[in-house]
Amino acid sequence: MQADELAVGFVNCLRGAGVDVAVGSSVNYWQALGALGVAERSAMYWAGRATLITNPEDIHLYDKVFAAYYEHEGLVATPILEVVKPLVLAVDDDAADDADQDSHTQEMQTDPSVTLRWSRQEVLRDKDFSEYSKTELDEAYRLMASMAQIGGTRKSRRLKPTHRSIGHPDLRRTVRAALRTGGEPVRRSFTQPGQRLRRAVLLLDISGSMEPYARALLRFVHAAVVGRRKVEVFTIATRLTRITRDLTWRDPDRALRAATTSVSDWSGGTRLGETLAEFNELWGIRGMARGATVVVLSDGWDRGSPDVMCEQMARLHRVTHKLIWVNPLKATPGYQPLAQGMAAALPYVDDFIEGHSLRSLERLAEVLAQ
Repeated sequence: MQADELAVGFVNCLRGAGVDVAVGSSVNYWQALGALGVAERSAMYWAGRATLITNPEDIHLYDKVFAAYYEHEGLVATPILEVVKPLVLAVDDDAADDADQDSHTQEMQTDPSVTLRWSRQEVLRDKDFSEYSKTELDEAYRLMASMAQIGGTRKSRRLKPTHRSIGHPDLRRTVRAALRTGGEPVRRSFTQPGQRLRRAVLLLDISGSMEPYARALLRFVHAAVVGRRKVEVFTIATRLTRITRDLTWRDPDRALRAATTSVSDWSGGTRLGETLAEFNELWGIRGMARGATVVVLSDGWDRGSPDVMCEQMARLHRVTHKLIWVNPLKATPGYQPLAQGMAAALPYVDDFIEGHSLRSLERLAEVLAQ
């Protein structure tokens, strides 16, 4: 088979398997095969991987289709047929609809229909993390992944072209354009500072008092690490542990296992003041927290001295762009920040947010984007 036939057939197989391949990507793949040839299997693999795959979640599906297509010489790509499936609406809340759902069971088994289920209450969005089951945590993680990709920006030292005349004059581009008009600067070019993603530093309390919420908040932290750049994660309890590298695995279960293996003080005591002092000395004041958005996810229970807590929060607040405290107990009716750690830290907090549900994490994502 020629390069063009292989390209068309392989792209059709990918689309048939559910991978969204744009027309421009197909052309790039055909050009890559023409330049590299079809003799070497690894070159063909990486040519398709680089041009056809835009979503990292499709890589495993790409590997399966590539192995099936190129290992079977008689495999012929078939055209994609659009199948129109009827939609069936199922109501989860009303018990009165059970009889109607049973009557349609036989039809749904024989008819290629798509069932859409809905509920009148957003149960997961407002449900407390401490009451989540393992299945609900997996479902909530998919919602967290979209939230955690949001982040604030700051001005960059790098300049970018702009059409606005209020920017800085770009002499190089202006002179180049003037060479095409006989030396006359008919069109003037300008630049302005670009935007860069602001660093986010997440300090997660994993002490015993935070155990009902730590497993859910750790999934949100993992979604932030894999979903965006410039994110650093530390655990704070009786000691400070950096787990950013452990959370770079895209598989959440593998990432959480690696993180829990690295942390030796899980569900232990709490020395927030001392761990913040260690963070300031080793990481924060030296540069990691400067101009960054620092988020402390903790209930504020501290067995250390409140004077140490007050001093370290003041040091951290002076160098950060914004200091956010996420406390799951804030949603408790009648809650007041009377714990000595929380009371000492609160004067230096820019935003005090609940952290007990998905809705509260949506609020956190909004604050991070500012």
